[in-house]
Amino acid sequence: MKIGIYGGTFNPPHLGHIAAARAVFELLGLDLLFLIPAGLPPHKSMPAGSPTPAQRLEMTRLAGEQLGLDGKVKTLDIELHREGRSFTSDTLAQLKARYPEDELWLLMGTDMFLTLQAWHEPGEILSLAGIAAFGRTEEDTEELFAAQRDYLYKTYPQARIFTLTVPGVVDVSSTELREALAGGEGAGLLAPAVYGYILREGLYNTNADLKHLPLSHLRPVALSYLKHRRIPHVLGTEQEAIRLAERYGADVEKARVAALLHDCTKRLGMEEQLMLCKQYGIRLDELERQALKLLHAKTGAAIARDVFGVDDEIYSAIWYHTTGHAGMTKLEKIIYLADYIEPSRNFPGVDKLRKVCYEDLDKGLLLGLEMTIEEMTAMGNPVHHATVEARDALKG
Repeated sequence: MKIGIYGGTFNPPHLGHIAAARAVFELLGLDLLFLIPAGLPPHKSMPAGSPTPAQRLEMTRLAGEQLGLDGKVKTLDIELHREGRSFTSDTLAQLKARYPEDELWLLMGTDMFLTLQAWHEPGEILSLAGIAAFGRTEEDTEELFAAQRDYLYKTYPQARIFTLTVPGVVDVSSTELREALAGGEGAGLLAPAVYGYILREGLYNTNADLKHLPLSHLRPVALSYLKHRRIPHVLGTEQEAIRLAERYGADVEKARVAALLHDCTKRLGMEEQLMLCKQYGIRLDELERQALKLLHAKTGAAIARDVFGVDDEIYSAIWYHTTGHAGMTKLEKIIYLADYIEPSRNFPGVDKLRKVCYEDLDKGLLLGLEMTIEEMTAMGNPVHHATVEARDALKG
């Protein structure tokens, strides 16, 4: 197995990092890529006011997910737990002990490559891993790479070196990017979920008011809560909610806010969900205490109100988007159905359900509830009483 190792302060991880990692992954045919935020880097000090190690780890994880490589990209915290300076030779030795039979490749930019001989234990580094160096700008020419390759091969005969230029990648200065973020700019140089996390945590002096976010900022913040594979669903739900709200005369902005936040706690496990229920005083019935799928609607509504200050109408639409209930409001119906029929959904009967939803909202809701009850019953799973009551109320 070929394993890539990409380390750095990632303060913050930006699109330049993502593009370079993707290019090396594909050209080298890597099987696995590790992203490793540095603890205390040996070559520079962390700027004052930098995010905590845990925050840099989370931003790096979110950036890694944007590569779209699923389980082939992992973010490791091994340097964050190490005391003292984070030396690459120590990290490689640790990884080689874990993966003794695998081929390691260390990813680095031009500046790092051209100064590799000045690093701590360069010979040890070159004996443990191959070097994959990438140029980010047109100035990073083959002439520079060739001279350094010749020197390293002569000085360290065991060296394995692969160099490439990543065309079209904007060379991003982390210092300038941090300054831009403090001035309300720089979003275009970050993956949306990373930018949303920065706003959410108030990093780099962004100081966003989460309770009064414009939709253009709420969207990336909402995406920062999600697993990568759920992002298309949430964005699809937003678009479906817009269409349904316009079709039936509901408040479009409220529909968008509810859609963007409806799955904000979906990624959490049972223990974390129950802790949030306790924190927000959410009472659960017997089925809810056992069914993880039912909890995220309630905890998501609580987060939406507490963190983002949504009103009662949006809160209720998120709360009931999984089960429904008797006597649903128009916004509740729209979010329930938008979640059900958004474009990425693909299940038997979805096309018929979509058609009915745009002919008559209540008929669409009834059909959706009946399909849910039928599916749950066929699988031998209990159906929440609120879903049955919602169906019965619509049937009169």
